[in-house]
Amino acid sequence: MTAAFFRTRAWRGGLLPLVVWSLIALCFAGQFYISISQLGRPILWRQVLIYSLADWYVFALLSFIPVHLARHLNLEGKGWGRSLIIHLGASVFFSLAYVALRGLVTLWHGSPDGRVLTLKDTLPALFLKTFYFNILIYWVVVSVTHAVGYYRKFQDRSLRMVELERSLMSAKLQALQMQLNPHFLFNSLNAIAELIHSKPDDAERMVTRLSQLLRAALDTSDTQQVPLERELDFVRQYLEVEQVRFGPRLNVTLSIPPETLAAPVPSLILQPLVENAIRHGIEAQSSPGRIRVEASRDGEDLILIVSDNGIGLPAGGLSREGIGLSNTRARLRELYREGGLMDLSSNPEGGCQVRIRLPGALGLNASKT
Repeated sequence: MTAAFFRTRAWRGGLLPLVVWSLIALCFAGQFYISISQLGRPILWRQVLIYSLADWYVFALLSFIPVHLARHLNLEGKGWGRSLIIHLGASVFFSLAYVALRGLVTLWHGSPDGRVLTLKDTLPALFLKTFYFNILIYWVVVSVTHAVGYYRKFQDRSLRMVELERSLMSAKLQALQMQLNPHFLFNSLNAIAELIHSKPDDAERMVTRLSQLLRAALDTSDTQQVPLERELDFVRQYLEVEQVRFGPRLNVTLSIPPETLAAPVPSLILQPLVENAIRHGIEAQSSPGRIRVEASRDGEDLILIVSDNGIGLPAGGLSREGIGLSNTRARLRELYREGGLMDLSSNPEGGCQVRIRLPGALGLNASKT
């Protein structure tokens, strides 16, 4: 049997109750057999099993009464008194019905000791022996039905909460990601405006490449995670745009192990970091700037590093993070909770580096490496 079978309606609605009542019957059959044996009265295990199964299958047959009423009568809030009175009357009816049906079944299988019985013999004895026990069984079934109902409501509520949290997280991530496109677009348009008069040909090439880049950004606007290889392609397209501006002043190195290329990463996670590195590593100085993008693995975690050789961090650190850094930190928090980390530090040889940890990003690819 597969796990899917145990979730089917046939199992839950029919086979599961039958299995439960059968297990109860087997437990009582064993107890009954031991008790009779200790009294020194010879009896066959088959007789005990038939007698016990008959007892509990009659309960199983009548259990639809407490189950139905428990599902439709509320014992909480308004109307609980009326529901309780109905249950009390139904429990008495349940007990009397059991006595009647069990008496008829007794005529079929006979007494455990082999005596032939009549209804006149069985009904009074069954009434005296089982009436209050039958009422107890009724209330046990009612309690179990209520417990199962509460558990299902709890499951449904939990599933709705998970779906709500997922929808909320998706909305937050979408809003954060939408902030990046206009931020990048405005910066690029400003750069084009600077080139229009001094280098019109470069400005034209930059517009062409910018349109290609924006088309790629729109293709991932509804995707929260992409393979690292796809994210690097977007970064390369962005660098082609910036290469028009800076020419030989822009020196970029990518150090990406092949086994990390398939790892899922947040879309547009690297572009704002590379943009920051260009602003602080290239624009802030007249000499050529170096930018390095690295990827490595730490167990099943993926480490991404973007570094530059610019002026580095202020002595007291940043007083306030810009849109790119704050946006990246917020997206990591939404996607990975406490596991997604972003550290900003100075390079020993000068400049700044941003280090990102994506937990479990290489877990699915561990067997391939």
